[in-house]
Amino acid sequence: MLKQLVVAASVAAVSAWIPLHAEVVEQVLVKVNGEIITKTEFETRQVQALQNRPELAKTSAASLEFQRAVAQITPDLILNAVDELLLIQRGRESGYTLGDQQFATIVEGIRKSNNLEDEARFKEALKQEGLTMDDLRRNLERTMIVQQVTRVEIMDKISINDEEARAYYDQHRNEFTSPTEITLREILIEVPTSDRGVNVAEDDAARDRAEEVRKRLLAGEPFPRLAGEVSAASSKANGGLIGPIHSDELAPQLRDLLQPMQVGDITGVLRTQRGYQILKLETRTDSKVKTFEEARGDIANRIGDQKLRGEREKYLDRLREQATITWRNTELQKAYETALARRHEASGSKPQASTTN
Repeated sequence: MLKQLVVAASVAAVSAWIPLHAEVVEQVLVKVNGEIITKTEFETRQVQALQNRPELAKTSAASLEFQRAVAQITPDLILNAVDELLLIQRGRESGYTLGDQQFATIVEGIRKSNNLEDEARFKEALKQEGLTMDDLRRNLERTMIVQQVTRVEIMDKISINDEEARAYYDQHRNEFTSPTEITLREILIEVPTSDRGVNVAEDDAARDRAEEVRKRLLAGEPFPRLAGEVSAASSKANGGLIGPIHSDELAPQLRDLLQPMQVGDITGVLRTQRGYQILKLETRTDSKVKTFEEARGDIANRIGDQKLRGEREKYLDRLREQATITWRNTELQKAYETALARRHEASGSKPQASTTN
């Protein structure tokens, strides 16, 4: 649950970024086709975004770090807020609403998933979030409308043909390749260290002991039992077992050492930072490439996501082109224009003009 003290401190901090005028009870930041985004509404978005930044948990709301975080998130937040309002307006034009039964079903799901089936507890949870039932319904309806417009106006018009899917598969085959996976067993004979470093005699003794352990292994003594008896590694509690590990997670030298080994093989005595180590290749699952048919579902999802981002951007540009956007805060307008330019630069598209003041 959102803590009210955190909200209050965060709102106070973000308030400093957007100038206040004492004579205005509720400051309007921007009008989009006549509908407004208020200072309070936008600050709530900022607070919610900052809550996802754990590094700010112990940071003062007045700190430079906090203020930088506010400035960093603000451009994308205001762009997304305007985008959302454009989509909601389009949805309302299409007659999308959240019906009473649909709202009741969603609320019931929220209550069950959060163990809030008791009416008093549910109302208290809403109160802690600073919400009324009307607020909850309005938020859910906005979300539903955005999702509905996105599905009907964008997603349902996206198609992926077999040629595109096969081209993606050929160009991104590594994405459908599972790496070799191995499990190992280890025995570590530790070399004592002191402020003066490693004693040569103790190092030699540890190496000799490791060689003796390896001879016992080659003679047939069980690796797990010896690991439990003599290993200084924490894995001794599990018979020296390590893994499973993806081969690409191993250091190159170790990967090269293990590559020619067969399952059941034991390495020579290896010098490590802590002492002398012996490894056994316990299991190996070879790398596998999914066939095109096996990967078809993943390919469709990935191409679909790529197309959705691009088509959503084009769709929003068309709505923006037809919109009248009137700014009441010049700093926020600059942040919006910065984020929009950055989005178009990333996609290689050109921004479309909108009617702005």
